[in-house]
Amino acid sequence: MAISNAERVGKALELLNQGLYPFMKREFKAYYGDTWFEQASANLREYQMPRKGGGNEHWDTQALLSVMWDQWNVVFRNVLGKAERSLVSELGDVRNKWAHQEPFSTDDTYRALDSVQRLLTAVSAADQASEVERQKQELLRIRFEEQARKEVRKAAVAPIEGQPAGGLRSWREVVTPHPDVASGRYQQAEFAADLGQVVRREGADEYRNPREFFQRTYLTEGLRHLLTNALLRLEANAGDPVVELQTNFGGGKTHSMLALYHLVSGVPVSDLSGIEPVLQKAGVSRPPHAQRAVLVGTALSPGQAHTKPDGTVVRTLWGDLAWQLLDKDGYDLVAEADRQGVSPGSDVLRQIFAAASPCLILIDEWVAYMRQLYGVSGLPAGSFDANLSFAQALTEAAKAAPKTLLVASIPASDIEIGGEGGQEAVVRLRNTFGRLESMWRPASAEEGFEIVRRRLFQPINEQRDFTARDAVARAFTDLYRSQPQEFPSDCREGDYERRLKAAYPIHPEMFDRLALHRLVPA
Repeated sequence: MAISNAERVGKALELLNQGLYPFMKREFKAYYGDTWFEQASANLREYQMPRKGGGNEHWDTQALLSVMWDQWNVVFRNVLGKAERSLVSELGDVRNKWAHQEPFSTDDTYRALDSVQRLLTAVSAADQASEVERQKQELLRIRFEEQARKEVRKAAVAPIEGQPAGGLRSWREVVTPHPDVASGRYQQAEFAADLGQVVRREGADEYRNPREFFQRTYLTEGLRHLLTNALLRLEANAGDPVVELQTNFGGGKTHSMLALYHLVSGVPVSDLSGIEPVLQKAGVSRPPHAQRAVLVGTALSPGQAHTKPDGTVVRTLWGDLAWQLLDKDGYDLVAEADRQGVSPGSDVLRQIFAAASPCLILIDEWVAYMRQLYGVSGLPAGSFDANLSFAQALTEAAKAAPKTLLVASIPASDIEIGGEGGQEAVVRLRNTFGRLESMWRPASAEEGFEIVRRRLFQPINEQRDFTARDAVARAFTDLYRSQPQEFPSDCREGDYERRLKAAYPIHPEMFDRLALHRLVPA
C-alpha cells in the first residue's frame, strides 16, 4: 500500500529522534554533568516535557530541536557548525508543518528527508541515516516513474516537429546514456561516493563493484599519481607511506579512496579498466592483494561500542583498525588500550601492520568523528587528546612498517569542518600529518568534464560520431563569434571550442553549474 508524503516525513522525524537523542544527551551531560536533564528541559513548556517510563525519558522531536537551538552557543557550537544549526532550524519548521497536517509536495518531502539525513550523518547516527537514505531513493524512484508516465502521455498526443538545426545530428544519435541514466536509476547514487556503504557491500554497483567502478572512473593526473604511489609502497616498499587527501567539499577524495580500495582487492587486472599505464609506471604486472582497514567517521559513533561478527566488542578507532586487519588476533594486541580508551603506542601498531603486510588503511570523515570528542570525557571512543595521540602513533607506525600505506582525508571546507571542535581537530591533524604526508592533487576543472561525462554517457567509438560532435562544437563557436554582443567574451576565445568538445553533449557552462552541486564524485 502506497504511503503519503506526510507519512514519509513522519517516519523520517521518528528516525531523527532516535539518532539525535543519544547525541543531545551526551553533549548535555558533558557540559552540565548530573544536572543535564534539568538544564535541558528548563525552558520547555509543559506539553514539551519529556515523558518518563521504563527508566528512560522520551523526548518529542520538536523538544529536541528546540533545546539544541536554544543551547547552541553553550553546548553544541564546539561540535557542529553553521550548516548543522541551519538544519536544526529548518527541521523545526518541518516538524511544525507535519504536526499541523500541512501538505508536503514531493520536492518538499525530498528536501525534508535530505535535511534529516544530513543532520543524522553529522552526529554519526549511521543506522538511522542509512534508513532515511533508503526512503529518499524510494521517493526518487516514484517521482521518476511519474515523470516517465507524463512523458509517454505527451509523446502520444504531440506531433514530432522539426529537425535539428542546420542539419546537425541530435546528441541522442551521437552518444548513448548508460542504462541506469536512461532509466532514471542513476539518482540512487546521486553522484556521491560513500566509502562506508561500499565496505558494507551496499550502494550502487558503480561504486561497489570494482569492474563497474573503473569502467566509469576517469583516472585524473592526481589519481594516477596516487595509485602509482600505492603500488610502489605496497609492492616494493618504495612509495610514500602516508598520504593526506586535503580538498574542498566535493573534491574527489572519497572517490580516490574507493579507487585504492578496489585496486588492491584481489580482482583480476582485466577488471580494472585503464589501470595498465599505472602498472607500467610503477613497474609491476598486477596490483598486490592487500589487507584493508577502512574507518569512516560518519559511520562510527564515539558514544557507542559495537560488536563485530565474531562477538568482539570494539570501542575505539584503534580497536576497529586492529580487528579489521588481523581479526581477533589483531584486536587482542590493543584490547586493553581499547577498553581504557587510551592510544596504543606506535610499536604495537607497527607490529600489527607488519603481520598484515601488505596493508592499506583508509580513514575518511575523520574530523566529523573527532569533533564529537572535543570537550567530552568518559566516552567509549576515548578522549579528544587520546585520539590525537593515536593519529601521531598511526603515522609513525605506517612509516616504519613494511608495505603499509595510510591514506586519510582532512577537509579544507568549512562545510565539513563544523564548529570549534572541528576547527581544532583539523589544525591538530594537519600538524600531525604535515610531517610525513605526500602531496595529492584533486581533479582539475578540465578533468571534471571527463569525470561527469563518463558517469552519464557511454564512450563515443565511431569516427562519424566524433565528426558530428565536432560539427556541433564548431556551430556553437561560430554563433558566439558572430554575435559578440549577446554572449560572454569567454565564448569567443580560441580554447572555447575545445571545451565544447570535451564537455559534449553537456554545455561547458552547465558543467560549471553541475560542479557546484557535487556532480563530480566526492
